[in-house]
Amino acid sequence: MDCILNTVAVIDYGMGNLHSVAKALEHVPGDHRVVVTADKAKILEADRVVLPGVGAMRDCMGEIRRLGLDSVVHEVANSRPLLGVCVGMQAMMDSSAENEGVDCLGLFPGTVEAFGENLRDPITNERLKVPHMGWNQVDQTMPHPMWKDIVPDTRFYFVHSYYVQPAGPEPIAGSTVYGFPFAAALTKENVFAVQFHPEKSQHAGLQLYANFVTWDGQF
Repeated sequence: MDCILNTVAVIDYGMGNLHSVAKALEHVPGDHRVVVTADKAKILEADRVVLPGVGAMRDCMGEIRRLGLDSVVHEVANSRPLLGVCVGMQAMMDSSAENEGVDCLGLFPGTVEAFGENLRDPITNERLKVPHMGWNQVDQTMPHPMWKDIVPDTRFYFVHSYYVQPAGPEPIAGSTVYGFPFAAALTKENVFAVQFHPEKSQHAGLQLYANFVTWDGQF
């Protein structure tokens, strides 16, 4: 396969804040170019790939499958650095409880679950709003190149009503507390995924994207 060096492909399946992600990636330092595309060949030519996502899981997975991008994501996951963002992270699980149940990509064993209607702060017992929206601390639960130059317990920006529940603790690279602890970042081999929005997380988010454009997929 002939790869175009220093190219980051943002997968365009019609769902998500694609251009915000692309602009943030373009803004970080480094010798790279960013393409927003649904073209399978262009995605597979890229050195690094981002799977973003915003919206309902049934619609997201429906478009991913309609465009034949599910097999492309699996191929990327087996061959080069892949970053999932928000619903893009949730789509990497086995299934989601959203929309009465949706089969997902199965890159990580586990499910996507709803926060529920009676979510409460574990300290004050105050009722918490859903969606979880705003800044929250992320505990780096393992060392990883994607955390380079990001201070532990840095706050990132979240917007979500569902959270990932991995089958075991092994892939959890970061956790956050909102009513209870949940996985804010997952990783295995050359795949890294985050529930928060780096493109909305100011300096720390740009640092995470800067780390991605230089990450070689090892940790």
